[in-house]
Amino acid sequence: MPPRLPTPPSGWPIGSYATYEEAQRAVDFLADDDFPVQEVTIVGVDLMMVERVTGKLTWGRVLGTGAASGAWFGVFVGVLLSLFSPTTGAWAGPILVGVVTGVAFGMIFAAVGYGSSRGRRDFQSASQLVAGRYDVLCQPRSAERGRDLLAKLAMRPAGSGDGGL
Repeated sequence: MPPRLPTPPSGWPIGSYATYEEAQRAVDFLADDDFPVQEVTIVGVDLMMVERVTGKLTWGRVLGTGAASGAWFGVFVGVLLSLFSPTTGAWAGPILVGVVTGVAFGMIFAAVGYGSSRGRRDFQSASQLVAGRYDVLCQPRSAERGRDLLAKLAMRPAGSGDGGL
């Protein structure tokens, strides 16, 4: 059972991989060989926060994004209002009012947020936490067998059904 509080990983290293996908493939290989994978931990080492710039922010893009998110929220509120409306069959009015109001408020909030940055951040981005390498650790009682199995995996030719580690 995993610890409830953040705890440093324990165990002996049985493999090290350049990508998370390779480490995941190694653990899957162990699982396929009836290895006790509950004793295995994948640890990302040399963590980096990578921010990939996805585009330039303009007033048009900011207002358009604000209008779109406000419209979705307005649809949600309008549907809720129409469900609890005392008038039977009057569902279009609350939804329309919700969408229009949502668009207006979405654009206002987006404009205020973007305007308050005063051009210090005129781009969009997506952030991701990645590691320089991924170590596979195992509890000492099974580490030797784990190393042996992963050595067999490493000796397999590329494309032999395991993704070619």
